[in-house]
Amino acid sequence: MERSTNGVHLRNGDGSGKLRGYSAWSLLQHGLTSSEWPRTWHDHDLRNSYDVVIIGGGVHGLATAYYLATNHGIRNVAVLEQAYIGSGGSGRNTAILRSNYLTPEGVRFYDRSVKLYEHLAADLNFNVMFSQRGHLTLAHNDSSLRTMRWRTEVNKLQGVDSDVIGPDKVKELVPYMDTSPYTRYPILGALYHPPGGIVRHDAVVWGYARGADAHGVHIHQKTEVTGIDVERGTVTGVRTNRGPISAPVVVNATAGWSTLISDMAGVEMPVQTFPLQAAVTEPVKPFLDTVVVSGTLHVYVSQTDRGELVFGASVDPFASYSIRGSLEFTEGVAGHVLELMPPLSKMRLLRQWAGLCDMTPDYSPIMGPTDVEGFYVDVGWGTYGFKAGPVSGEAMAACIADGRPPEIISAFGIDRFTEGRLVGEKGAAAVGH
Repeated sequence: MERSTNGVHLRNGDGSGKLRGYSAWSLLQHGLTSSEWPRTWHDHDLRNSYDVVIIGGGVHGLATAYYLATNHGIRNVAVLEQAYIGSGGSGRNTAILRSNYLTPEGVRFYDRSVKLYEHLAADLNFNVMFSQRGHLTLAHNDSSLRTMRWRTEVNKLQGVDSDVIGPDKVKELVPYMDTSPYTRYPILGALYHPPGGIVRHDAVVWGYARGADAHGVHIHQKTEVTGIDVERGTVTGVRTNRGPISAPVVVNATAGWSTLISDMAGVEMPVQTFPLQAAVTEPVKPFLDTVVVSGTLHVYVSQTDRGELVFGASVDPFASYSIRGSLEFTEGVAGHVLELMPPLSKMRLLRQWAGLCDMTPDYSPIMGPTDVEGFYVDVGWGTYGFKAGPVSGEAMAACIADGRPPEIISAFGIDRFTEGRLVGEKGAAAVGH
């Protein structure tokens, strides 16, 4: 048995990649006697070739690498990240999980992801702080209420726990909510989804990175891809700021930057990039158990385990690569939150930020092979990519290993845009959460 670069776990010397935990006493002893903790994954020299190169060190890229190694035994894999692991959308989202989507394809897909999240901490031997506390999507008018009932029936047909509840039940779940009929946007009901919840996004990224590293995957930070080599319609490798790498398989998992990477391979993507802003308050005593979403007000709010309230809204109305916050967002989201929960008026915002969202015309992802042989994409996630991380990694790994998309992502191929087979999820994804 040899010590891993993680100061909390050991890695078996038999090459199995399984992780063992220290005892509580060992953790305390290490914390009191060591000046610094070793890093969670190894640094490696960049090889000249790999079997698979994954561009993007977020949850999608890392999960794909992890499942390639664990489910298919493909371990000569490199994950390339131009900055640091989790520096993109995976570190800039609000980490809300749910599966109450609108289309049967979407519901099945996200339900599988929720189920993977439910035992992810045990699989990775890493606490990802997944909290299934329920998810409320509010309806403020008759058309919204009809959409909620529609989604409920689709969810139930796929075996997903969802139901439409009235204002009284909403008030019971969220006592601070103003459910009176005299507000500007009265609450007529809500789609209640008990399996929904939140997760610690950094922990998910670190857990997948450590798990992939333990199975032999090379994670290269500060490694920027500057070009993709294609010969006679087949990918042959990538060029980076640290030198060229040959590889028969290259995966684009770069979210907001996905069109720039796909252009390097000569593959056009029907994707536009928009900023999505969020903000967080000072921590207070926990009082909000469920996630609350209002599509009409374009706002959502949840409370972290540390007591902070996390606010978000829909994407900015213009395409951009900016990740700066704006006063307009702060004023808008604060006003809408107070319309829902007036008692929050005394709380103070601590900080705000923005992430980049890769939006497709039908609000569904693009997954699988492309016209360039060996070049795969896992892009187009819009505002809901983090919740799909586990299932996307599992499905993309199977797609690469088997040479064909598994059934769960067969509807998300890029050819659907030319063949008119859109998977319209706008009705369930109109707010950035």
